[in-house]
Amino acid sequence: MRVLGIDPGLTRCGVGVVEGVPGRPGKLIGYFVVRTDTDADIAQRLLHLDRGLTDLLAEHKPDAVAVERVFAQHNVQTVIGTAQASGVAVLAGARAGLPVEMYTPSEVKAAVTGSGTAGKAQVTAMVTRLLQLDAPPKPADAADALALAICHIWRGGTRAKIQAAALAAARRSTR
Repeated sequence: MRVLGIDPGLTRCGVGVVEGVPGRPGKLIGYFVVRTDTDADIAQRLLHLDRGLTDLLAEHKPDAVAVERVFAQHNVQTVIGTAQASGVAVLAGARAGLPVEMYTPSEVKAAVTGSGTAGKAQVTAMVTRLLQLDAPPKPADAADALALAICHIWRGGTRAKIQAAALAAARRSTR
């Protein structure tokens, strides 16, 4: 399974592509950061983000998209920008006809490190180890996006297999 993980942000949107199967270390395909100019009009920033994500989806042809779920912060402006970027990310995945799953930061941390309260340094260290990289991915937005992709492969991939098996069993029982 190939997953494109997105750590949404209006100024810096991290994108990571990982290929793998549940329970095994994944293979790094690539990581990127889509940046927008803070002085640009919001509509143009969102359009630039959409085009960047659409291009990456077309180039890497993932099987699924994993997006970090927006969580409450004290800075309302930051939350609004992150929520807008998140909406663009979900829309880009849906427009490409892909399943889009959202994960909270604590879900991602727990999947990658074993602790939902792990710090950014721990997540980056585990992403580096799990993908057998020579150096940590930078910036942190890219490392977080790779963690999202790994989380989806391990959790979402397993969930999808269970759902497919249940659906197949239900079809067999109606025959």
